[in-house]
Amino acid sequence: MRGDAESAAGISVVVPVFNSESICAELIARLGKVLPALTSRYEVLLINDGSCDASWPQIRALAEEYAWVRGVNLMRNYGQHNALLCGIREARYEVIVTIDDDLQQPPEELPRLVGKLGEGYDVVYGTPQRERHGVCRNIASQVTKLALRSAMGVEIARSVSAFRAFRAEIRDAFAEYHGPFVSIDVLLTWGTTRFAAVPVRFDARQSGTSQYTFRSLTRHALNMLTGFSALPLQVASVLGFALTLFGGAILVFVLTRYILVGDRVPGFPFLASVIAIFSGAQLFALGIIGEYLARMHFRMMARPTYTVRASTRGR
Repeated sequence: MRGDAESAAGISVVVPVFNSESICAELIARLGKVLPALTSRYEVLLINDGSCDASWPQIRALAEEYAWVRGVNLMRNYGQHNALLCGIREARYEVIVTIDDDLQQPPEELPRLVGKLGEGYDVVYGTPQRERHGVCRNIASQVTKLALRSAMGVEIARSVSAFRAFRAEIRDAFAEYHGPFVSIDVLLTWGTTRFAAVPVRFDARQSGTSQYTFRSLTRHALNMLTGFSALPLQVASVLGFALTLFGGAILVFVLTRYILVGDRVPGFPFLASVIAIFSGAQLFALGIIGEYLARMHFRMMARPTYTVRASTRGR
């Protein structure tokens, strides 16, 4: 019965668009073949995330051609997750699907995610059967997923991808979130623990290059850890405690040597090493605290998660 209800539910597909004027039309054409087979109520939201090309005019043209296509034009580039959050809040139907604009995630695989959702899960990820990135990008992706696992607190973090389907009511859990740093995967954990993943085919990128470089992925991992997790502070606390024990052990060693042998520990190299260790630990802890203070500072500034410049009306 749950599966039958799921197939009757309306589907909103959210697509963050960045410099993809050449492939938007193909993406919509392929979605137009897949969605009618799943439900009679569907829509596609194309969120233009500050593109430098003619993506927005292309989106407006597609919205004029297809009644089920809606477009939102953001004021500037806010980032993929911020654009997704905008589209998720604009979605009108019971099931929300997010998919990238580069056609690496084939729309034809979408029924597999929706079908798995009908088994009683709240969030289903489409995990690539084989990664199509370079070595450095794969390493950065794994680091990001480890950080995501800490922030999410669930094992499924190893299988996350931008290709996901989830129930619309989950967004109520983060309806009041307005911070500038967004991680959709972490926000989803605020509303449910029922996650699943299905292996899907990922194709080669149709045009352009990925905006997720090693540097950007590392920055995203840091934002997740300091924005949605206390793990770095816990690491700093453990490190401080361990070095305190280390300092105590050194003191015992120095006193014992002086009492039993009557000799002092050789001076400068030993002392310099100890000072370097403790100074490094202090700077490390201060750096982590500084990251958290920066997050608090930005939230107190009330920087918007996104700002909409214009949008098309659905018909």
